[in-house]
Formats: sequence, structure tokens, C-alpha cells
Amino acid sequence: MSVNWLDVVTTLLGLAYIFFEYKASIWVWFVGFLMQSLGIVLYYQKGLYADCCMEFYYLAMTIYGWWNWIGKKAPSLGGGDGERPIRHFPRRLVLPWMLLILTVWAIIYWLLVSYTNSNVPLADSFTTALSIVGIWALAHKYLEQWFVWIVVDIVTCVLYFYKDIPFKASLYALYVVIAVMGYRKWRRMM
Repeated sequence: MSVNWLDVVTTLLGLAYIFFEYKASIWVWFVGFLMQSLGIVLYYQKGLYADCCMEFYYLAMTIYGWWNWIGKKAPSLGGGDGERPIRHFPRRLVLPWMLLILTVWAIIYWLLVSYTNSNVPLADSFTTALSIVGIWALAHKYLEQWFVWIVVDIVTCVLYFYKDIPFKASLYALYVVIAVMGYRKWRRMM
């Protein structure tokens, strides 16, 4: 096993990212932008093509998330900072988003099987499809985004150990623990 510097750097950025996400800090978006930019190269090198493409979506979502948290300020009540409040995922969106996840998963799986040499198309497409909802829910500061990340983090941890990206795999194992703690913290912050 050789150490890949991108694995190490993106892991360190990932630690900062999860720290800022846990704190519900706007810095999550700045760190995320840098982490995703480097992740594009890392995942392409490792043949995780869906993850690689997902990083482009994440880049766009970091801009959207930052704008949504700060650019569309909620009225400041009681001397708050005016950032969007943490809230619940709307029930009316659950079924449409579940259908979207299944559809995107199937499409990405088909693309990976048909047009790449991926040896992990099922897991790669699953985490990618679920992450689409996770980052969107984070951008809207929905409490339940933590549940999405717990599932993504568990599957990704196993996948990255398999693909010999040990630092990132370990980071995702830590993400599972932090996601549980993050859910509890955000629930209290509501």
C-alpha cells in the first residue's frame, strides 16, 4: 500500500469539513469547495468514476449551500446572525426524493457498467445517488440530512478500504460517529 498525498490532504480537509458541518458553520462550504476540487483528481485516479463526477455536483452545491445559508438571510429573531435556521425535511418531499434516489442510482449504475471499467458499480452508484440528496438537504439545513450521511458514510467507508484509500476510509468511519453526534447537536440547536 502506497500513501497517496491526495488521500491525506482530502482527509485532513474532510476533518475540517465535518467539524464545520457539526458546528453548522458557514465555513463548511469553503472547506468543501477545496476538498471537492482535489477529490475529483483522487477519485478519477482510483477508478471511482461516479464519486469523481459527484464532486462536480458538490462543487456547485457548495456555492448554492453558501448562498442559501447566507445569501437568502432569514429574518433575525432575538439578535441572531440571520442565517437560515435548522429545520425538518418536509414530509411532502420524502416520496419524490426517494424516487429520485432510485432513478439516479439506476442510471449511474447503468452508466458505470456500460461505459467504465468500474469493479464497484453498485456501491459507487448508490453512494453517489444518496449523496445528491444529502448535500441538497445540508444546503437547506434540514436536520434529517444526518441520517442520509450515516448511510453514505458506512457504505463509503467499506468501499474506500476496498479501493485502497485507507485515510479517506478511516475518515468516513469517523464521519459515522460525528454524524450521530451532529444529529443530536443540530436537534438541540433547533
